[in-house]
Amino acid sequence: MSDATMQVELVAADRLVWSGEATMVIARTTEGDVGILPNHAPMLSLMVDGVVDVTTADDETWIAAVDAGFLSVAGNRISILAEHAEMAHDIDLENARHDLERAEHNGENTDEAHEEAERTAARAWAEARIRAAEKRS
Repeated sequence: MSDATMQVELVAADRLVWSGEATMVIARTTEGDVGILPNHAPMLSLMVDGVVDVTTADDETWIAAVDAGFLSVAGNRISILAEHAEMAHDIDLENARHDLERAEHNGENTDEAHEEAERTAARAWAEARIRAAEKRS
């Protein structure tokens, strides 16, 4: 690995989703979108549901949907840790749209805070998957 690249690992709770050398990573944090280039200052940030863009050392672009998690940058290494992460090329766009529709309509008439929180999380995850799949196209 040269000073012009950094090692990136995108990890879901159950597996390593992607790993490799990159020249740029863009991710959404609680503070907004952040772009990371080689030799970036160390940082630790909370991520929100959204899309992660990775530009590889071979100038390819890999796109993934992630839900809330953590982003760590130190010593030209980036770790993206999320409960769920899915590469855009693995996302079935129609299924993601159906998941969003189901999340929007399930429990519409409920006052239960717990059920509303689950519905909100399901909606955010479906929206992230849709954005990633559409961005891939």
